Amino acid sequence: MDFSWIFNYWPLIVAGAIQTLLLLVISVVFGFILAIGLALAQVNGPVWLRGCAKAYCTSFRGTPLLIQLWLLYYGVGSLLPMIPGLRTSFLWPIVREGFFFAAVSFTLNYAAYEAEVLRGALLAVPKGELEAGRAFGMSRWTLLRRIWLPRAIRIALPTIGGEVVLQLKATPLAFTVTVMDLYAVAYKVRQDTLLVYEPLIIVTVFYVCLTLVITRAFRLVELQVPIRR
Repeated sequence: MDFSWIFNYWPLIVAGAIQTLLLLVISVVFGFILAIGLALAQVNGPVWLRGCAKAYCTSFRGTPLLIQLWLLYYGVGSLLPMIPGLRTSFLWPIVREGFFFAAVSFTLNYAAYEAEVLRGALLAVPKGELEAGRAFGMSRWTLLRRIWLPRAIRIALPTIGGEVVLQLKATPLAFTVTVMDLYAVAYKVRQDTLLVYEPLIIVTVFYVCLTLVITRAFRLVELQVPIRR
């Protein structure tokens, strides 16, 4: 095996790894925030809002992420230049890039899956704990912030860790919309050097190491915040 090419491509490898990490962090952080709203809408919202949240989750969970990404990039992306004034605004350098559409697509998709996880976790919180909070005079917002949501997140924590790993493994799809992530760098190396296995091995090692870091981090959080019965 020949790994001598690494010395010539290491700046691209580092840049690709950073792009991959950025996609993961952006989609997980913003997707989780959106998922909380979707889960609460399904559990405690009015009928119309509950229906909208369920329809959203069903639609995004029922279609492949690649199709969602392409619909955004090739569909919505082709309409953006028609918006008056957008090309001359400060937003244009951001919204014209494939990274923007990949981040939005990954965020919306992750939110749909995570919302279902949080919905089940919210329903799994013991009713006695919520009744105790109400007995202490907590408002609905205080009850949600101090008891219901933290307990639900703790219950769902192992599943959330698994979803983050799945999200990490989905990031190579960004390569299909011109994002120069780590897999795109491996593809470029293969085109330039005709080496197939060596670039993929580098990508594999990166993903395995990052998966170990993620699982270890979630495991430490689980140990620090045990479930109280």
